[in-house]
Amino acid sequence: MLTVNQIIPMARKRIRIDLEDSDGAKYNFSLEGNVTREKMLKIFELMNLMNIEEPETLAQLDSVGAKIWNVIDKNFPIGKFTSSMILEKYEDEYEEPIKLSVISTYLSRFAVKGRVVREKQGKEWAYQIQKIAQREKP
Repeated sequence: MLTVNQIIPMARKRIRIDLEDSDGAKYNFSLEGNVTREKMLKIFELMNLMNIEEPETLAQLDSVGAKIWNVIDKNFPIGKFTSSMILEKYEDEYEEPIKLSVISTYLSRFAVKGRVVREKQGKEWAYQIQKIAQREKP
């Protein structure tokens, strides 16, 4: 007697996550087989627990790019945003002026690196943080 798995073999999913903390310790997570949403959420919970102990210091924000990414990560973890929205939040957060063209340049670089997704919305670009699920290659 044939089972469903023998007739239609299921594709095995393989996900690998590599992390490095501020002390230089490296962590590797590999999930293979029947990877469910619940299993991925458990991995994310573990990753969050590891980051809780890391204090957020301003010393890490010594570049314009790091500051812009901090604004994005802090204010827009989900949902879309524009360069104008980042400009407003940046100037509120750091109390220093910045040109819109500088923000646009960094957002473009983040898009090329795969950190954000970029799509045209009317006359301007809309961005969204790239989720891990979106980064998976088929």
